[in-house]
Amino acid sequence: MPARSGAAPCPAPNPRKTASVRKLGPVDIAALRAAVLAIPESVWDAENAAKPNRFEVLDATRHIVFRFIDSPRDWRGSHDRAAWPRWRALLEPVLARAVRPYGYARAVFPRVMLARMPAGGVIHPHIDANPAAKWPHKIHLPILTNAGVVSCFGGERHHFPPGEAVEVNNLGPHWVRNGGDTDRVHLIFEYFDADQPDPDWLEPFLLAGTAR
Repeated sequence: MPARSGAAPCPAPNPRKTASVRKLGPVDIAALRAAVLAIPESVWDAENAAKPNRFEVLDATRHIVFRFIDSPRDWRGSHDRAAWPRWRALLEPVLARAVRPYGYARAVFPRVMLARMPAGGVIHPHIDANPAAKWPHKIHLPILTNAGVVSCFGGERHHFPPGEAVEVNNLGPHWVRNGGDTDRVHLIFEYFDADQPDPDWLEPFLLAGTAR
């Protein structure tokens, strides 16, 4: 049924996204782990203060954001942030290895960041509600973790070991709890196939938003 005049269409998710979790395999994180351990607290604080992803559900989790979307309504536009040039040579091989199972010939990483959850920290139950989250794969690569870190995706609890990339369902309710006594640091990023046709709802959705 077509959308009513002036009403935004209901964005449907990318059918290629996982409905729970999808294991992507091991990734060599040795160099990245060493670099993460060397980040001064002052850098974590400064980068977190300037981050574009400010949501109450994230609680005390701090971020260093390397790439980010231009608009929460459209995943196709994204930009490099200040930290990306310094980290690019280290991150690009890690990203490429993590996404190898997809086999996309031409793809984009619209959001790339490190997320540091303190011991005892939580990320409260939520869904990634912005329309730009509907299409890209959402991928986690644990860099530092402990046995007390529990994540809930797809209605099931998981513990993701370091160096094992996994796609998660960010469109259903999910939460994380660090029940250990050390910080949890994940490389979190989004990934989509630039050759996959845009969904039929996208342009009407964007036009409806512009007309408001």
